Formats: sequence, structure tokens, C-alpha cells
Amino acid sequence: MPFCYRLLAAAFLGACLLSGSALQAESGGSTALTGSVTDPTGAVVPNARVEIHNPVSGFDRVAVSDSSGQFAIANVPFNPYHLTVTAKGFSAYVQDVDVRSAVPVALSITLQVAGSTETVSVEAAGDLIENDPISHTDLDKAIFDKLPLESASSSLSSLVTLATPGVAADSNGLFHGLGDHAENSFSLDGQPITDQQSKVFSNQVPLDSVQSLEVVAGAPPAEYGGKTSLVINVTTRSGQGMATPHGDVTASYGAFGSSNAGFSFGYGGANWGNFIAADGLNSGRFLDPPEFSVMHDRGNQENIFDRVDYKFSAADSILANLGFTRSWFQNPNSFDQNSITSTALGCSPTPQAVH
Repeated sequence: MPFCYRLLAAAFLGACLLSGSALQAESGGSTALTGSVTDPTGAVVPNARVEIHNPVSGFDRVAVSDSSGQFAIANVPFNPYHLTVTAKGFSAYVQDVDVRSAVPVALSITLQVAGSTETVSVEAAGDLIENDPISHTDLDKAIFDKLPLESASSSLSSLVTLATPGVAADSNGLFHGLGDHAENSFSLDGQPITDQQSKVFSNQVPLDSVQSLEVVAGAPPAEYGGKTSLVINVTTRSGQGMATPHGDVTASYGAFGSSNAGFSFGYGGANWGNFIAADGLNSGRFLDPPEFSVMHDRGNQENIFDRVDYKFSAADSILANLGFTRSWFQNPNSFDQNSITSTALGCSPTPQAVH
């Protein structure tokens, strides 16, 4: 990378670090779910398995209570969830939890001894019906990792258009909800960013950095600033709670000389976490031209995303999202356009007879 790019990247990361203290980790579209597990006498229950699951979005997380019976699940997107708690010698505990606020959810769970008479009351139905007046689509990484995206250079737009009814894409990676071309809003961990997400005028965050997203179509509520079409809320991945490091390395090669490479890595503790994702793309068909066979259509793109979390207390935490992205691409021309241009410049070849 040239020195000017390294200097620009260092200045950008430094500015993000300095401004990171003003951001709250539990603001935006996610929060933390904490609690304690006890037995009928009030004694703590260690090593209890606590699982939350949303069958619609595919979100699933598991935590284990510590020696004091406490558990914590960080970075939980707003949605209703099935919660199940199991421990050896105790009957299973089941309830539904509705996460709708950035305020951490605190639960107090009492397990009954196995074999005793008990009544389990489950709130809401098995399909987790939401009392939400807006039409929206929920997707978690467990689902969109399985979708065959058609665009490597605008994978986030491709995910939105493939998974959300009533949303269409154009050739430059923009998404349009219900035919409206100007009223889109894009939010990353509660921070609104430009609604211009095409691969011609801007780059998108790496798809590996996205934990889940909510696409609100139709008539979003007033809290989104009077938007009339499409609101996309993205919750990024966090390393908080990853006591064991996790990561992925991917690479691919396909048609038009397109090559992709990327990696992601997360690690953290109970009060801190770091998650980083990076990818690169090089393609002989970077933009989407009107013809199948074109010339002058090479391009490349590089993305780096880093999320740093630190939790000071149950009510205070900090989040810094750091990002660097770059793209370079040619303006594609079809062969007939090139011929017309050459003729206009007086550089056309000698006419040949047609037989």
C-alpha cells in the first residue's frame, strides 16, 4: 500500500479511537441479556446452560452460568426470543423474552428440582408473534451465510434484495424499497450513515462483520426521521464473551477472473471483546454493464472492519467501530461503444467488404 494510503488509514483509525468514547456499546439495535440462576432455596446453580433462540431470524446463543450462578449474553439484537435453561438434576426452565430496548435485560431464574411438581408458563406462541405494527424482515448470520449472493462487490445490497419482499436492486448495487428511489436509511449499530450504498459512489461494510439485520419496509415509524421507504438496521459482530477465539478464513475464484479472500476473528472476555473482519476482491466484471461481453471492466475492493467493546458496569459500556475501505474500478465499455468512439476520433480501421 502506498505511503499516502497508510498515512490516511492511520489518521482515520486514530480519529475513530479518539471519538469512540462518545459511543455506547448497548445503543442502537442490540443489548445484553444477563441474569442469575438459583434453586428453590435460593442457592446459586453453576454450570447451567442458558440458550436464547429466535426461529424466524435464526439467532441462537448459549451461555453457561459461572460459580456464582451469573450468566451474560452480549450483543443481542432487538427481537423476541425463546429462552431455555437446563442444569443437571433440575427440570428445564422455559420462557419468552422480548428484547426491545438498549437497556440490558436482567433475569432472575429459579430452577425446580427434577421430579417435583411444577407448572411451566410460556409467554407468547411458538412462532414468537411480534406486537409490532411495522412490516419488517429479520435475518441473522446463520441464515444469510446460506444465501447464494449474486454480487461480490455489493454483497450487503444483494443480501437485502434477496431476503426482503418488495425490495429491488439496480445494476450498481443500490436497493429500492417499494419503488422509492430516494428515501432509504442505513444504520450501523444505531449510527446512521449515508443512504448511498452503490458500488459506484461508496463501498459497503464487509458482510462477515454483520451479525444480524432488520429491514423495515413500507411505512417506518417516526423514530427513523420521516423516511417513507426502507430502513436497514445492522448489528455488527462482537467478540465480547468469546472466551475461546473464533475465526474464519475464506477464498474463492470464479468466472471473469474474480478472486475473493477474507478472514474474520473474534476474541474477548466477560467485559471486553474485539472482532475484526477483512476481505478483498479482484474481478474482471466489477460493475454490472448492460451487455454480457464487455471490455474495460476490471476492479478491486478492500475492506477492514474492527469492533472494540468494553463494559464498565451493567449500565455503562463503550463501543468503537473502526473501518477502512477502498475500491478502484474501470468504467466498462461494450465492443460496439468502443467501435463508435474510434470512428468518431477518426481511428476506425479500413472498411472491409462484407461477404
